Amino acid sequence: MQVILLERVAKLGQMGDVVKVRDGFARNFLLPQGKALRATEANKAVFEAQKAQLEARNLETRKEAEALAAKLDGTTYVVIRSASDTGALYGSVTPRDIAEVVTAEGFSIERRQVILGAPIKALGLHEATVSLHPEVSATVTVNVARSVEEAELQASGKSIQELAAEAEAEAEFEIQGLFDDIGAAAADEGDEA
Repeated sequence: MQVILLERVAKLGQMGDVVKVRDGFARNFLLPQGKALRATEANKAVFEAQKAQLEARNLETRKEAEALAAKLDGTTYVVIRSASDTGALYGSVTPRDIAEVVTAEGFSIERRQVILGAPIKALGLHEATVSLHPEVSATVTVNVARSVEEAELQASGKSIQELAAEAEAEAEFEIQGLFDDIGAAAADEGDEA
């Protein structure tokens, strides 16, 4: 099916382009969301008549999105989840979870605007892209932790694995110190006898 794009669509084309897409994609996504019109002669004439209005509206929404992106870009949000001792989550952090956390902080975004490269299934700091407009996006950091204290430690640059290794090394050092003390006491008793 041939359609006229009414706005920029990623991996498809710019506003005003006439592109050939699969019928289902046009019927189920592009046409219902107002992103395209069927490429008939009547619709081409309608598009040409509304082109200036569409471009002005697109420019206005892009400026609003750029202003929001300036505020949102580089911000960090904490998501508390239960996880194993190795840092693997019991479940995952989804775009819906990220949208809820960002919205709770005062920015109004929807889950379909959050783009993750891969599912978040481990504790730590993860990057997520928020698509505010087809031409504007912002990057946010999601700090996934088991508690607020753990999130603060991760934000300072320490990973869960590093903290566990430090705790293990400290315990090993204490045990070694006890054995050294026992050995020294045994040597002292041997000298006295």
